[in-house]
Parts: sequence; structure tokens; C-alpha cells
Amino acid sequence: MLSDGSPGPDSSAPRPSPDRSVADLLSELADETGILVRQEIALFKAEIQENLGRLGIGAGALIAGGLIAFTGWLALTAAAILGLSLVLAPWLAALIVGAVMITLGAGLSLFSKSRLRSETLVPRRTLSSLREDRAWIRDQIFNDGPRRESL
Repeated sequence: MLSDGSPGPDSSAPRPSPDRSVADLLSELADETGILVRQEIALFKAEIQENLGRLGIGAGALIAGGLIAFTGWLALTAAAILGLSLVLAPWLAALIVGAVMITLGAGLSLFSKSRLRSETLVPRRTLSSLREDRAWIRDQIFNDGPRRESL
């Protein structure tokens, strides 16, 4: 069974009878493998499109929110400099506010870098399904395939 709940390739097909030839079994294996590969490619494409769509929407919202917040941040920065300049020299007030902003920006950059890893784009369902298919194929080959009697 695939990770999305759908049965594996032709899982409802009857088990091969012991009197089938090796050529018939290999032909059936090749057909089922082709079906399996096509299904895995379709799952991979669907999952990547879903992830990229989610990423595009998130990136657009992030940019728009960032621009709006930036304009507010500029107003708050000007207010902080003007307020601090009542107590200190204006150039010193601007220097202190600028140093605080650089420190905050560096901290946020490091935080966002840790969140924007390539791991978020890994097609996890496809990988899980491929592992299940590999186990199924091994089971078919080693447990249900033609058996040789020892001499």
C-alpha cells in the first residue's frame, strides 16, 4: 500500500500460480514496475507543486508584510532618535539607536536563516512511499517469486 492510502500497483491481482514460467513472471514484474514508477513520478510532481505553491504564497505575504512593517519601523526609529536627542546630543542618539537596530537585525537574520532550510521542500510522502514500494518489491521477489528446490 502506498503512503497516501492507495493500494500498490495492481494489488488486487491474483497471486501467480506456481506453474507460471519465469518469462511470464518477469514480464509481469516489468509491467508492474513501470506502473509503479509512473505512479511515483505523479506523486512526486503533485507534492512538489503543492510545496512550491505554498512557498510562493508565503513568500509574497512575507514581502508585503515586511514592506509595511518597514515603514512603521522607520517612523519608530525617527521617534526614538528624536526622543533620545532631548537627553543626548543628536548624533549620539542616532548612533545608539542605529547600533540597537543593527543588533536586532542580525539576531532576526540568524533566526530566519535557521527557519528557511531546504528540508522544508523535501517530498516526504514520496520518499515514504518509495521505501514502502522497495519493501514490497523485495517481498515479491524473495518471498513470492519462483522457488528453487535444493538439490
